[in-house]
Amino acid sequence: MDFFYPPKVQDLQTRVRNFMDDYIVPRIQQWSDEVHAGQYPVSFMEDLKALARDAGLWNLFLPHLKVDEPGTRLSNLEYAPLAEIMGRVGWASEVFNCNAPDTGNMEVLHMFGSGEQKKRWLTPLLNGDIRSAFAMTEPDVCSSDATNIQTLISRDGDDYVINGRKWFITNAAHPNCKVFIVMGKTDPNAQSHRQQSMILVPMDCDGVDVVRNIPVMNHHSPEGHCEVVFRNVRVPASNLIAEEGDGFKIAQARLGPGRIHHCMRSIGMAELALEMMVDRVQERKAFGKYLYQHGSVSDSIAKSRIEIEQARLLVLKAAWMIDNAGAKTARKEIAMIKALVPTMHTNIVDRAIQIYGAMGLSPDTPLADLYAIGRSLHLADGPNEVHLRSIAKMELESGREKMGATAAYFTIPERV
Repeated sequence: MDFFYPPKVQDLQTRVRNFMDDYIVPRIQQWSDEVHAGQYPVSFMEDLKALARDAGLWNLFLPHLKVDEPGTRLSNLEYAPLAEIMGRVGWASEVFNCNAPDTGNMEVLHMFGSGEQKKRWLTPLLNGDIRSAFAMTEPDVCSSDATNIQTLISRDGDDYVINGRKWFITNAAHPNCKVFIVMGKTDPNAQSHRQQSMILVPMDCDGVDVVRNIPVMNHHSPEGHCEVVFRNVRVPASNLIAEEGDGFKIAQARLGPGRIHHCMRSIGMAELALEMMVDRVQERKAFGKYLYQHGSVSDSIAKSRIEIEQARLLVLKAAWMIDNAGAKTARKEIAMIKALVPTMHTNIVDRAIQIYGAMGLSPDTPLADLYAIGRSLHLADGPNEVHLRSIAKMELESGREKMGATAAYFTIPERV
């Protein structure tokens, strides 16, 4: 791996950072005020998106764009530092059209969508004209195992009929959300990993009921983490993505890059928390000393820097492997960062809250929101335990191939 970014990426880092400082950071208070007043999307979002697109800071996340699709061509490794910068403000990624779950949905349509599906849904998503949702998680089953999914996608002549209940569906409350990618079972009797399929369901279909926007740790997200019921929702058979039974395969292709994008943004949030810590400890005194002069506080800063650098290196390795060998080859590295980074994130933000005291719990700082986001990432795209189990399984499989090789390192005395 080359640890120096090429001039193109260094230039983009500067441009994204300057755009954030000039246009996004000054709007943080207005964004909060408008959202809490019930105005969403906020009044300035489309203006900022137009500025970002004109500046060439658009669709930076998708590395394999066709020539006629809008956006800058970057590898996952090159995108990583840009995602970090965007991640410092929770809503900033939307300005650059690099926001989840649209990014993952665009990748699904790009990789697996038909020509008509791309024309109807991918093009407006790439243009930022609409938003989308990914409906996989269900309340009645452990959705970290996709074979548990109960939503049924039943063929009926030239149509499919969808019945099921989903929840924590991000974006479903966004006024510009126009389509779901729904994962369900087309054949419950097939082999476990060939039962699932994915299908496009327009938001305005009869039978689609957005029941509620579920607060996350009592934090209200205006775009929504919604409970959605599909009651006899009928869509044309042409809305099926790829073939029946391809749902699990598509999910794996989607979630790999999605997980690494979460981790990239998470590192940016942790960096912000650490920077806030460094500011605070040099301007506040307790018991006659600046906070940094207390050993436990300076230790917190040092540990935080070490943990960020460790996490960043592993994320960059995973990005490099995806670029050079594909997400399937990088599955262990993706699992490792998904288990590691949320823990790093919440540990660092927790230290920052402790250093800020009661102010860190209030809306006067972004720390409470950063913590809520980090804590949710322990569960989003699969809980930590599932990823740890996958890592252990791969280690054990590798170990079986060289079973006994460590015996040469033992020095057990010969028995007399």
